[in-house]
Amino acid sequence: MKNVNRVTSIEQGCAENRLDQIVGDSPALESVLAEVERVGPTDSTVLVLGETGTGKELIAHAIHNLSGRCGRPFVKLNCSAIPFDLLESELFGHEKGAFTGAVSQKIGRFEIADTGTLFLDEIGDLPLAVQPKLLRVLQEQEFERLGSGRTHRINVRLVAATHRDLAQMVARHEFRSDLYYRLNVFPVVLPPLRERREDIAQLVSHFAELFARRMSKRIEQIPQTTMNEFIAYSWPGNVRELQNLIERAVIRSDNGILPNPLPISQKKAVTPIISRSTLRDAETALILQTLSATGGIVGGPRGAAVRLGLKRTTLITKMKRLGIYRTRPQGHTDALQEGSESEPLFKPDADDGPSGNNDVRGALV
Repeated sequence: MKNVNRVTSIEQGCAENRLDQIVGDSPALESVLAEVERVGPTDSTVLVLGETGTGKELIAHAIHNLSGRCGRPFVKLNCSAIPFDLLESELFGHEKGAFTGAVSQKIGRFEIADTGTLFLDEIGDLPLAVQPKLLRVLQEQEFERLGSGRTHRINVRLVAATHRDLAQMVARHEFRSDLYYRLNVFPVVLPPLRERREDIAQLVSHFAELFARRMSKRIEQIPQTTMNEFIAYSWPGNVRELQNLIERAVIRSDNGILPNPLPISQKKAVTPIISRSTLRDAETALILQTLSATGGIVGGPRGAAVRLGLKRTTLITKMKRLGIYRTRPQGHTDALQEGSESEPLFKPDADDGPSGNNDVRGALV
């Protein structure tokens, strides 16, 4: 079974807290995790939907860990990474001599995942010619290896994922409708990072600590201006992009301070493009962008209030309501709140959202 990406319970550590790799407690993420906890203990097929980099594979792991199959094989296959002429063999296996180059018998992913979970990533890239065979396995839980007439029966739970709109692909006759309906038993839709900005600070701290430990470095401070720009940035690559940028920043860090890894062009254009945006999101992003441009200065002729056309007190009230942080120069004491430079100028109101102190939570990476 060489070159097979197989994860056992020992590697996964089926712990009591089975979503402990998920980082964040925003309402958008909490809603997703509630769905995961609902469907995990069942044997139902799950279709995980979301943009690239939102953590679909991590959710698939969580579903497996919450099921009765935890401790049994978790096998994954990226449908877009396997050449078309080899994909059927990867899924179902082949016998020796089944085709040119088949010099030995090969066990397919379905057979390896027997009694466990098979995760098919980028299912939208599955060729039309292979789709009927996948449909049969889902319906009958049986298949034949290439070059063999022997039918193999299996017991496999399928979790599939894609960033594509499968319904639109069905309408364009690019994906079989019967397979789509078979896969779409329980859809789980992951929000993009720009729709869960409340989690960005936790994710930044999580990745900074992770990479600092791997590189034997210490990150003692993340400047608030840097954090504000992270929160305001649109993150088209989602959590994967954030993870890679934090790794870059840790590599470049000196004296325990995390530098801002965002390119200058992105710092100047941090206003996010938000689908289904809310007034609160847009207001928060605009204030953060303006504070970043003024170096955290609120009042005065060069402050953020003037740029936004607001009174200083009006802007301060908005910042307090939105829970926005700003940097104060060393030695400066703000008249409204004293404290260390790393403390927030304002804290969010109690009714601004859930606290996130739930039984199962951590960070979607």
